[in-house]
Amino acid sequence: MRRKMLAGFMGVMLAGVPGLAHAGPGWGAADLSVRLTARPGVAQPGQPIIYRAEVGNAGPGDAVLPVLRVTLPTGVEVVGVDVATCARGVSASEVVCTSPMDIRAGGTGGVTITGIVRPDARGPLKAAATLTSEVRDDDESDNAATVSTAVDEGADLSLSLSGRARGGTFAMTALVRNRGPHMVRDARVYLRTGRARLVSAFGARCAAQPGYVACRLRAVGPAERLRVRLTLRAPRRPVNASAGVYSSRLGDRRPADNRARLRVTA
Repeated sequence: MRRKMLAGFMGVMLAGVPGLAHAGPGWGAADLSVRLTARPGVAQPGQPIIYRAEVGNAGPGDAVLPVLRVTLPTGVEVVGVDVATCARGVSASEVVCTSPMDIRAGGTGGVTITGIVRPDARGPLKAAATLTSEVRDDDESDNAATVSTAVDEGADLSLSLSGRARGGTFAMTALVRNRGPHMVRDARVYLRTGRARLVSAFGARCAAQPGYVACRLRAVGPAERLRVRLTLRAPRRPVNASAGVYSSRLGDRRPADNRARLRVTA
């Protein structure tokens, strides 16, 4: 699990509060609470999903060694947590965040967990969070939270490449298919062309950068095919090209056919 090295999740709760928690007149009962949210509201297969757990201690006592547990659905792969004291729990879907310090009444904080929705995930995606400490909580009704997220079907894009040499240039065709069920309005094709340089493009708006070509496609409806024809100039043979087709808004349940390779030898 990749983690950004930031302050511990309950360390945020100490902001503006001098010193650590201590046994005193208010010690012995803490009113902990946790709130869990997810975005986007409708998840896409193969796309990111962000969970945010907000925690607090309403007092009157200090929370002793609080522990936050967030359990994500098996259809989500955890790829990042923004708190260094968080670690994997008993399974790959569980994130456990501990605090080495007691937390005074009135403290708040939070943890952001980044995940990727698995291409075969089916909704609803149900996540849960619990917050506990070593002291009594007279109101445990808000110590746990859940969130449920629907999963859209996305669109099934695929890509294939073909080409042939023409003297000092070679022609390449990128065939994009959309098997649906949704129309894709923001499809992009990115081609790695090595030393080959773009001469012309038809069927899409393409821009060349050193080593690759980026093409913006028109809307591709369900069951529709779209061809992008490129002419490139290559200083030598063979030419090795690779490409991928993507949508930033819609997921894809079969991403294996989103990429293609081509080798032109003569």
